[in-house]
Order: sequence, then structure tokens, then C-alpha cells
Amino acid sequence: MTGQPAFPLAAYAVHLAGPTDFDGWRDAARRLSTNEVKPEDIEWHVGGEGDELPAPTPGVELRVSRDFIERAAIVTCHSDSERFALLYRLLWRQRSEPHLLRIASDPDVRRFEAMEKSVRRDEHKMHAFVRFRKIGDGDEERFVAWFEPDHFILELAAPFFVRRFTGMHWAILTPHGSAEWDRERLALGPGASKDDAPAADQSEEMWRTYFASIFNPARLKVKAMQAEMPKKYWRNLPEASLIPELISGADAAAREMIARMPTMPAAHHQAIQARHWPALEPSPETEAHSIDALRQQASQCRRCPLWSEATQTVFGEGSDNAELVFVGEQPGDQEDLQGRPFVGPAGKIFDAVLGEAGIERTAVYVTNAVKHFKFEPRGKRRIHSKPNAGEVQACRWWLAQELTLLKPKLMVALGATAAQSLLEAPVAITKQRGQTIKRDDGLAVFLTIHPSYILRIRDPQEAAAERARFVADIRTVREMMAG
Repeated sequence: MTGQPAFPLAAYAVHLAGPTDFDGWRDAARRLSTNEVKPEDIEWHVGGEGDELPAPTPGVELRVSRDFIERAAIVTCHSDSERFALLYRLLWRQRSEPHLLRIASDPDVRRFEAMEKSVRRDEHKMHAFVRFRKIGDGDEERFVAWFEPDHFILELAAPFFVRRFTGMHWAILTPHGSAEWDRERLALGPGASKDDAPAADQSEEMWRTYFASIFNPARLKVKAMQAEMPKKYWRNLPEASLIPELISGADAAAREMIARMPTMPAAHHQAIQARHWPALEPSPETEAHSIDALRQQASQCRRCPLWSEATQTVFGEGSDNAELVFVGEQPGDQEDLQGRPFVGPAGKIFDAVLGEAGIERTAVYVTNAVKHFKFEPRGKRRIHSKPNAGEVQACRWWLAQELTLLKPKLMVALGATAAQSLLEAPVAITKQRGQTIKRDDGLAVFLTIHPSYILRIRDPQEAAAERARFVADIRTVREMMAG
């Protein structure tokens, strides 16, 4: 034995600053490739002290496509310990094979593409399945989440959360690293353990209620659901505890849903309406002296054709002495059948948000800009259809009478149609949300979204964020009333 190693040592040992040190890899790759250092003569490591690398050879150009550089930065986030060696090998080969990445059958290319896809999928899952939990109150309020990614994606995924939750002070903890956004600056730090994350907060029970309410058993596909929400994520999702029960009861729930599906108003009911109240005849417009009297008048409203297809007028309800009035767009399917405003899915969100903001629904008055349900029939279902400007104008008389009798201190416009009716002008809710506008008669109108907007958001994380904004809006309303 001569003491010689069984295999020759690599010519260079490159030690990168961290597991996602793409800039360090890129600099080292440029130095080594322009000095004709072959892939098999390099060892790539994360951390520690490496060899001093040669300077780039003057006059030697290294040409690779921008597409490869961008994709290589993604692959750097993969957890495979051989990722840096693979990237250098591809870089080296592209010098003589400029179209290498187009050869789908090449083993290196296949591995490169698989790693890129895996990182992208992991990033997507992080966006979808991070759940923040609240700690502290007031100036100390923060939101902390625990997540266990497969790869080193935290730095890659963090800008998404900065854009989505700009106004929140939040932190995301993972085994590989942590990220904190203090509403101004994103800071990256060391890894953490699950014990460092907070336990369940008060909002999780409400989130589970929301998740159960939007679960559609008729559209359940278990394999597809588990492909999108793998079981490994369930242990960190508050709604996951509901999934087995929802799946097991899906068939029965679907049958029940179909059985109670709303149908069109009875034909004989419409015939009676048409015989007694011919379309477009003048409505009774004598001034009423109470909300009850006004409600009785509105039950025979024929100011626009919407009355002929709806089951009944859905008038406002609440305290006759209410100083706070909420105005929505129009009744929905359940409101039309029950004859009461805000009793459907959007109404459930509205009630929950009122309670969370500290407002009693019985102390306020709730109504709509349009008092009849406008819809399009689809089989046995009735699909909401937005009222037009003429229908809003025709129904404004009733809303004006309600406000005359109530004399509120503040009105809340829930959505663009309500704002248009109250202000008699188009309003861009997304731009003017949270503003209070005074009318010519001195009444103040606070602008926010309609709760049905939250129901239309398919991304649970985005829906939760929008709901939190809606709660904040209603808390602002409460503070305005208190002030």
C-alpha cells in the first residue's frame, strides 16, 4: 500500500454560502468553465471553506441561454445534493451542444426538468397550504405559520406572501429557514421547529365552518383532491380534520342537496300575480309613516318587470330605530324563497363578520338596492343576474323611503350596485373601498365589498385574506358609529 487514494481527488472543491446560493454557483461555474475545468473534476458543497478558484480566462466568452439561467435558479432550490453538479454538467455540455435543453430524451435534461417541476409544485403547495395563526393584539399583533416544504423554496415563495399580505406583520417558519415581513421589509432567518409555531387561534373554528359550508359533495373527486392536497399537508391544515367526515358523508349530502334544490316559482302563483297586478302599472307611492306600512306597500311593487318572475318582494328588516343601515345589491335565491334579506350563503358570512366586528344584527337595518330577485333559469336552478341601471333606478324610490323613515347616521354600501343606488353615480369599489362619501343631503356612505364576493374566490387562502379585510372594514364602521 502506497497510501494513494483509491480514486483521484477532484481538482476543485467549491463551497457555496447556502443551499440556494445561485449567485455563488454562477460565479464559480463561470470561473471554472472558462478555465476548462471538467464537471468530473469539481466537488460541490454547501457551507465550509472552499478552494480559491481561478479568475475567468480573459477573452473567453461563456454563452448560455437566458432560459437556462432562469430555470437553473429554480433547480438550485431543489433538495437533491447533486443539483449543483447537474447544473454545471449541463452548462459544460451546452458549449458544444447549444440546443441540448430541447432533447427531451437526454437523461440530464429529463432530470433537470423533473427537478424544476418538483420545485414549482412545492412552491405552489406552499402558496396554497400555508395557514397563519394570530398571536398578540393591537400593535403586537402578528401572524405566524408553520410549513414543511420538500425543497428549499422559502426565499422563492416569500414574495408571493408579501404581495398578498402586505398589510400584515407575518412570519413563516420552516425546517430549512424562516421569513418575516414587518409591513416594510422582508427578512430571512434560520430554520425552526414546529414547537416554535403557535397553537390554534380563535379564527380556526370559523375557518372550519367556512370550509365545510363551501364543500360541494356533488363535485367531490377524492383522487383529484388528494393529488392537489396530499395527505402530508393535512397535519398542518385546520380544515383537514373535517375532510374524512366530509368524504364519508358526501353521497348522502349530495342527495340531500339535490332534494332541497330551489325550483322556479309555481306557475299558478305567477298567474295570480299577473291577473291582479298587471306589469308596469303605477306602484302605490303614498308616503308611509312606518317601516311596516312601507313594507306592506312594497309587497305589491310593480315599478319594473322584475316582480313578475320573483316569488315575492324582499324588503329590508331590522330595528326601526337603527342608526346604522347596510345596503346590499338584491335578494338571492334563498332570500327570494324566504322573503328576508341576507339569509343565504352570503348572509351567513355577513352575520359572522358582524358578530366578529362586535355589531348586533338586531340593532341595525339591512336592506337591498333592488327588492326583487333577478335571475337566469338553468334547469331547476336560478342563477343570480346583476340588475341593470334602470332596475336600480326604479327601486331607488323604496330605498329613499326607508332612509327617510330611519334617518340613519351612517349607511354601508355593500358592493358597487348598492353604492350606485345610494350615490346615484357609478362607483369603483376596488379603488374607493374603505372611503366614506357624504351625499348632498348630508348622509354618509361607507364603501366596502358585498360578502358574496368572498364566496366567489376559489383560493381558500385568498378568501380568508379577503374575509379578514371585510372584518376590518366592518370594525371601522363600528368605530365610526362609536365616535
